[in-house]
Amino acid sequence: MDILKGKIAIVTGANSGIGETTVKLFARQGANVVLTARREDKLQAVENAIVTSGGSALSIVGDVSVEADCKRMVLKTIKVFGKIDILVNNAGIVDKHIPITRLSTQWYDEVIAIDQTSVFYMTREALKYMEPARSGSIINVSSIGGIRANSGMAYSAAKAAVIAITKNVAIQFAGKGIRSNAVCPGPTPTALNTPDKIATFDAEFSDICNSHMNLSLPFPSTEDQANAILFFASDKSSSVTGQILTVDGGITL
Repeated sequence: MDILKGKIAIVTGANSGIGETTVKLFARQGANVVLTARREDKLQAVENAIVTSGGSALSIVGDVSVEADCKRMVLKTIKVFGKIDILVNNAGIVDKHIPITRLSTQWYDEVIAIDQTSVFYMTREALKYMEPARSGSIINVSSIGGIRANSGMAYSAAKAAVIAITKNVAIQFAGKGIRSNAVCPGPTPTALNTPDKIATFDAEFSDICNSHMNLSLPFPSTEDQANAILFFASDKSSSVTGQILTVDGGITL
């Protein structure tokens, strides 16, 4: 199916994990995808894979925690494609389950900048072009940590803020052709939570957080998350806005 045929979609953090799976799915569904991330080599590899498979892709290297980079990435998209139909704010980092009593100001600021402030920057810039067109779908990738605060202090705060941003934008643009929704992934195997990365997490607080989840259930895949994002991006959800969809396989029930 080509349910995104002719659509222009920006996906941040598109060089790995949920972002990579999402841009490849979007391309298969007919979208022209704009990939953004900080690592040029990996970003180019994803673009090449999409183009080789017959899709349309443009990669733009940039740091979404930097306001000027966000403006540049959006402007480049407009220059090349003339519009933005879909924005997926996916870029983010994990905060190693560090609790407030062991959290440095520097690490807190870094997590907030990448996981929260970037959503503000990218959304504001995209809306400059979506609003006059009275059309657009914004999908933010939050987390179960944003709902239940069962992750590190900084990550929980950032992802909760992403949910608030999602709903706030939805309120402003309800009935004006622009939708804003969020997906909240549960534990999903990506490069951010490989065994070697998990070994660097705060073990004590990780155990406390995990005690509130049923980790015996199967973890969702990046494909599960991408399919949820695709639903919000497509016209199949044309009457859906301000909604928060948890995709965790029931782990937090």
